[in-house]
Amino acid sequence: MYRSVPVPAAADLVITNARIVPVADANGHRAEAIETGTLTVTDGRIAEVVDGTVDTSSLPTDTEVIDAGGRWVLPGFIEAHGHLGVHEDGEGWSGDDTNEMTDPNGAGLRALDGIDPTDIGFKDALRGGVTSALIKPGSGNPIGGRTAFVKTWGRIVDEMLVTEDLSVKSALGENPKRVYGEKKTTPSTRMGTAKIIRDAFVDARNYQAKRAHAEAEGTPFDRDLVKETLADVLDGRLAWDQHCHRADDIATAIRLSEEFGYRLVINHGTEGHKIADYIAAKGIDVILGPLMTTRSKVELRDRTLATAAALAEAGVRIALTTDHPVIPINFLIHEASLAVKEGLDPIVAIEALTINPAAIFGLDDRLGSLAVGRDADIVIWSGDPLDLDSRAETVFVSGRRVFDYDAETGTANVADPYGPTLICEP
Repeated sequence: MYRSVPVPAAADLVITNARIVPVADANGHRAEAIETGTLTVTDGRIAEVVDGTVDTSSLPTDTEVIDAGGRWVLPGFIEAHGHLGVHEDGEGWSGDDTNEMTDPNGAGLRALDGIDPTDIGFKDALRGGVTSALIKPGSGNPIGGRTAFVKTWGRIVDEMLVTEDLSVKSALGENPKRVYGEKKTTPSTRMGTAKIIRDAFVDARNYQAKRAHAEAEGTPFDRDLVKETLADVLDGRLAWDQHCHRADDIATAIRLSEEFGYRLVINHGTEGHKIADYIAAKGIDVILGPLMTTRSKVELRDRTLATAAALAEAGVRIALTTDHPVIPINFLIHEASLAVKEGLDPIVAIEALTINPAAIFGLDDRLGSLAVGRDADIVIWSGDPLDLDSRAETVFVSGRRVFDYDAETGTANVADPYGPTLICEP
């Protein structure tokens, strides 16, 4: 299925004769597709996007030139909620570092410390045109830990890292209730889960006051990793990624966020269609999905592929997720396709994989579009990505060609980051 090939040297790039879908312009506004255009990459970033073809004969000899032959060119997709590397696909318990379920408050944990770049899921991501992912600690704890946003190709997670200063994962609903209920300890109810979160933020507020007093007095102060992270949430430096499925859990998430004044991002939102107008009125973003699962637990009993359309029509900004490895990450585009089948606007579906997740976390100045100055995370598709028979044929991460699909053999060639060529992500 996959064949390792040498890492190509970094080079400037011109893709011409392509149907270019920029998704958004430099100001974040929706951008129309260019039927026959040319895209230029310099030093790993988008340098120019023009309507029409260009003369490439005078380009420097080390510039890579690709005639796309009418193929579709899009920004790399973003998995807004996944467990790549922390829940390694096919590795069983030994590769599952998603949940540290020994303390209901895991705010001091960092997903970055559990990510294994050799997880086959990273190759699957490239196969599906996914070039970056927000990796989150699991949903067994009321407070799971700090997330990490990474590119989906590399050898060392620190080289792949875009930032880990985005959000903290938290969970309401069945998962923490089940995990700690089985331990005969708090929280064993939804009330208990909310209390754990409230207690943690009250402690963080008290910590902030004591820290400020110590700084004003110039006296020593003992730092606390858990409270420092939660203080960053209260100060607005980190968003609160709230796992919640049922409508009542979504309402609880909103209630808690308003009580403490932090920025909430709803994750999963399975019953979001029931209160879409309420979510929209609150101005809250939703990372929706996975949509292709069975109804494996009670809080999924009203799961429907039509939720995406209902939320979008109500005015909610949405991103879509596979929750990899719940759904294989290369099926992210199919989450969008099936949502379109159930009423989601196709343009919004692509935005939900690109500019929306980037904007939700303040990364739209780097990712989510083919606007000038953005990272050259680019995918050449054989056709419209929303069509079932289209596939990602060539993938660039930060301007480096790391994936090619060989149609003759059915093999995907993936650049081996541990090979002889030195690499260094910008």
